[in-house]
Amino acid sequence: MIKVAFASTDETHVNMHFGAAESFVIYDISPGSAELVGVGHFVAAVMKGENKDKSLSDRHGAPQIVVPAAEDYPPHPADKPPEDKVVAKLEFLKECAAVYAASIGTSSIKRLMMADIQPIIVDNGHDIVDLLNEVSLALCMEGGLSWVDKAKARQKAPAVLDMQGKTGWLGEARINDEQVHELITSIDDIE
Repeated sequence: MIKVAFASTDETHVNMHFGAAESFVIYDISPGSAELVGVGHFVAAVMKGENKDKSLSDRHGAPQIVVPAAEDYPPHPADKPPEDKVVAKLEFLKECAAVYAASIGTSSIKRLMMADIQPIIVDNGHDIVDLLNEVSLALCMEGGLSWVDKAKARQKAPAVLDMQGKTGWLGEARINDEQVHELITSIDDIE
């Protein structure tokens, strides 16, 4: 069983930039099933810099503002240093083997990798259940996804989430919502 997080506003689709994500959903995934174990909400990140108005298009072509996180830009000498909103996210995701997002800045990718969390960029609007099935299938076989093989080898022990006093944390989290998905365990399960 491994924990995987998804940057999502609706808990159904991956539709947020990692640095700007206001919420993450975490699933425990094992061969054939996935259980929602947590949802964390974070302070909205105020984006700065020349790329702040760049957007990604979702599957239907509607633009959504998604930009690099503030930590990707050096502070302007006249500004006070920006708060590091990624710290609270990294703390919340510390037991996860991977995090899926619609976009992830270079600085955040490095920080996730240093925390042994695999950053994965997928299309904006990608269905979370499809990704859960992909991970479930990879757990059933060797060589499916290299990051899954590494996560299986590591198998971190579960820990209690302690987010009190963390910068950027809104103090909201749902744990054990009893949302469970039955997933595929072999290619024969695909219709």
